[in-house]
Amino acid sequence: MPTDVPTNAATMDEEIILGVDTHNDAHVAAVITVLGALVDTRAFPTTAAGYIAMVDWARGHGRLRRAGVEGTSSHGTALTRHLHRDGLQVIEVNRPDRAVRRRRGKTDAIDAENAARAVLSGQATGLAKSGDGAAEMIRMFKIAKDSAVKARTQAINQLKAVLVRADPTLRESLSGLGRVALIRRCAALPSTTDHSTHAATTTVLRSLARRVLALTDETRALQQQMSSAIAACAPQLLDQYGVGPDTAAALLITAGDNPDRLTNQAAFAALCGVNPVEASSGKTTRRRLNRGGDRRANSALYTIVLTRLGRDQRTRDYATKRAHEGKSTKEIIRCLKRYVARQIFPLITAALPPATTPTPST
Repeated sequence: MPTDVPTNAATMDEEIILGVDTHNDAHVAAVITVLGALVDTRAFPTTAAGYIAMVDWARGHGRLRRAGVEGTSSHGTALTRHLHRDGLQVIEVNRPDRAVRRRRGKTDAIDAENAARAVLSGQATGLAKSGDGAAEMIRMFKIAKDSAVKARTQAINQLKAVLVRADPTLRESLSGLGRVALIRRCAALPSTTDHSTHAATTTVLRSLARRVLALTDETRALQQQMSSAIAACAPQLLDQYGVGPDTAAALLITAGDNPDRLTNQAAFAALCGVNPVEASSGKTTRRRLNRGGDRRANSALYTIVLTRLGRDQRTRDYATKRAHEGKSTKEIIRCLKRYVARQIFPLITAALPPATTPTPST
């Protein structure tokens, strides 16, 4: 990759800022000074040696304390962990503004430079998740479990679709059974080597049913591991009314392993998309629902609120009171989600210890 080295390069005692555009096979890095001058750009492989070389290369241009990284929760996760271990403050950077991209063009080097400039200007301020603790472990279990549940549902739907087209004799022998009994009966169908439509249908039903049973066992095992991990790091979270393993996992994953990057409970509510957003105009003064934020965390809070509305008397009394004040159902649920976020945030910060990454001094 061509390297851009201007004449006003940084001296070794001058602070520099690293920007990284992350990809699957290689990361492109750029270094700028605190005055905004581009020092150098270079590509590094996504290996342990490549990460070390990137940091050494950047520190060869000056004092490095901050790094802006695109994709800290995807292609840049491993790099983010490495930078944290090196004592650097990692700032999460979104993709460049479309208008800026149209004016300047699009290359990996330009994106890396823009990442560094976003940190310098203060446009990017959010600290990246460390991704090296209990929340990351829970995220792994949840990803695998959700995938197994999706595959299991797909296999069940396929089994039912095949059964609809099956021979009437076979279909009638399996009619009237519940889902569990149907799957177990299909899994016990005899194998055959006959070359006929009936034999093919029997083989497919048997294969799909056994796949469903295997995925069910896998889902239960992953659910147990995820629940054990949550109970080990945040048992008080599971003690809250309406909070189960799945909703607790979603909220812990959203907060990350370093929830201290969220300054207060209001920031956590905004991250979950449950903070009120002003929507006033003229003589109308109102607030609307926030349609942004982490939608999985928002869904988890919604599930908790629905559970409490159905069974918790205090929540039901609150909903009745706000309804008498003229609040709509959506507004009441939004208020309740905001309350749950306020209640749960201190439990998460107490469960997940603050990160040890130093904050650069001014």
